Amino acid sequence: MDFITSCPEYPIDEWINHVKGCNILPEADFSKLCDLMKRILVEESNVQPVSSPVNICGDIHGQFYDLLELFNTGGDPSEISYVFMGDYVDRGHWSMETISYLFLMKAKYPGRITLLRGNHETISISNTYGFYQEAQEK
Repeated sequence: MDFITSCPEYPIDEWINHVKGCNILPEADFSKLCDLMKRILVEESNVQPVSSPVNICGDIHGQFYDLLELFNTGGDPSEISYVFMGDYVDRGHWSMETISYLFLMKAKYPGRITLLRGNHETISISNTYGFYQEAQEK
């Protein structure tokens, strides 16, 4: 599924610039982003093909600045694929920013970013380790 990187309904590039500064999106914009992610992910198969070269990344756990460094070191997603193995949230201080940025990268580069669900992307674990609380507060 091809997506426009920026349009009035989904200003992806504007949102990326905002979130890259370690800012959270306003609730209405984050809700739109989640709706867009649902549309993208529902189109993907359970077994997702990944083109090489590829960087495989795991257990970011809300470490937003480490995520930015992964992209800085690993290369531009317009040229290289990424597989994220889950556990994007909890433990770190910037889980909302981390998941927002990953969603935005997936929206901008749907064929280059693969997001797998880890055990921290479940209700019970995110309630236990802090993501649910962070989402409510931010």
